[in-house]
Amino acid sequence: MLPPSLKGVRVLVTRPREQADNLVRLIESQGGEAIRFPVIKIAEPRDTRKLRAIIDRLENFSLAIFISPNAVRRGMHLINSRRGALPPNLRVACVGSGSARELSRCGIGNVIVPGENFDSEALLELSELQRVEGRKIVIFRGQGGRELLGNTLKARGATVEYAECYQRVRPNADFTPVLHRWERGEVDIVCITSADGLRNLFAMSGKSGQPLLLQTPIIVVSPRQATLCRELGFKNDVRIAARASDESMLDAIQAWQRQQKTL
Repeated sequence: MLPPSLKGVRVLVTRPREQADNLVRLIESQGGEAIRFPVIKIAEPRDTRKLRAIIDRLENFSLAIFISPNAVRRGMHLINSRRGALPPNLRVACVGSGSARELSRCGIGNVIVPGENFDSEALLELSELQRVEGRKIVIFRGQGGRELLGNTLKARGATVEYAECYQRVRPNADFTPVLHRWERGEVDIVCITSADGLRNLFAMSGKSGQPLLLQTPIIVVSPRQATLCRELGFKNDVRIAARASDESMLDAIQAWQRQQKTL
């Protein structure tokens, strides 16, 4: 039997508290230590009146797009509580495999989803989203999300509305325990899954923690996040996971660890 590939590796896991368990389990299954420090808190939107109004007229739309697992969980909870289910003729699309799994748990199949490169760009490349002129599309997302998807669909002739069903906020957390571990050399690599999370971690680290953070290898899930790392001043390894999934994050950590052993 092969020894655990991450034995002795300390990984800072920054996923929201309710979404971290799977990545933590994967890291620990390979002998690593997962240090939990959520840098995003998923909260209710500031105002739900527009969201409720959109849900009450979902039958007017031909396509609903869910941007994230949080959008599925929050959006479907409200849909089920207000109307029991999605309209039968409403097609459903999502950006990634995590959202597709959440939709499946809600009993929703036949979902339009990219086969790889789980982002808005990949979704827009699918044939189902090419000819959308005259169609009404609703996008379930968090407040202040990217505009690329909606703007592109509008440019293709669709009418687009946003159903903003959650907001991402910076947790009011004490960074001191993580800082002390960092100062003792007990944080080997960082995992980040969003640009907002990266900005929050940088801010939460403060003047004492930022130099340590910028010297630490980091795993991100998109080229945009890698660019932001460089803009913030990261001096060490910035690696992009193949996909925005826990399994791909684990693969990227393992690839980094294998390289350390050969240096």
